[in-house]
Amino acid sequence: MLSDIHANLAALEAVLKHAEARKGLDLVWSLGDFVGYGPQPNEILELLRRYPLAGVAGNHDRAATGAIDRSEFNDDAAIANAWNARRLSEESTAFLRDLPEVLLDPAARAVCCHGSLRFPIWEYMYSDEAAVAQFERMSTPYSFVGHTHVPLVIEEPDASGEIDAFQPEDGELVQLGERRLILNPGSVGQPRDHDSRAAYALLDTEARTVTFSRVPYAIEKTQMLMREAGLPPRLIARLRVGR
Repeated sequence: MLSDIHANLAALEAVLKHAEARKGLDLVWSLGDFVGYGPQPNEILELLRRYPLAGVAGNHDRAATGAIDRSEFNDDAAIANAWNARRLSEESTAFLRDLPEVLLDPAARAVCCHGSLRFPIWEYMYSDEAAVAQFERMSTPYSFVGHTHVPLVIEEPDASGEIDAFQPEDGELVQLGERRLILNPGSVGQPRDHDSRAAYALLDTEARTVTFSRVPYAIEKTQMLMREAGLPPRLIARLRVGR
């Protein structure tokens, strides 16, 4: 389970290498924002297409193909999106344009989207209200989301109505039981939880577990390419601090 790669090839390579060393990958799910911010949009798409791949669109993917107006973004994000859009190959643009906004996998008993089922490319799963709305729209026991760039597990409210949520640690294993869950693997290419390591999660459908992992990568390599491209300095600096 990958999300928010944001054209960061060094981070993606490190994550895939880490996942392959632990278990063979039957399928790679990507929860949107393949591009934007980072310096290598075509390269990350070329790498991902070597794997069995299922993905959904994020807001940056839609902006890169012109499907939504870049004025919806802050200045730095808009500049990076425009830069990514100019460099996308026809094949990459077509791939991003064809991404669905919601993906249902009955075999895994899960539904995937970038933000939420209510607003698939825009809503951040930050509030109790957003979580309740997500559970109300889920026809499966589990949903996987991205967009916030922060690993998170949200449990369906119990009889008391309280939302239970926590940020999983590196290596933490979550058992998929009877209680419905919303799970966010965190960001591959631009973490925002003050941990600069790339984040991802491994779903084991046989053991019915999700394992969250953090992987160090050559941040300076991505930063160098961003400087050479003339991308906004704030986007470059934030990679080192993970926010």
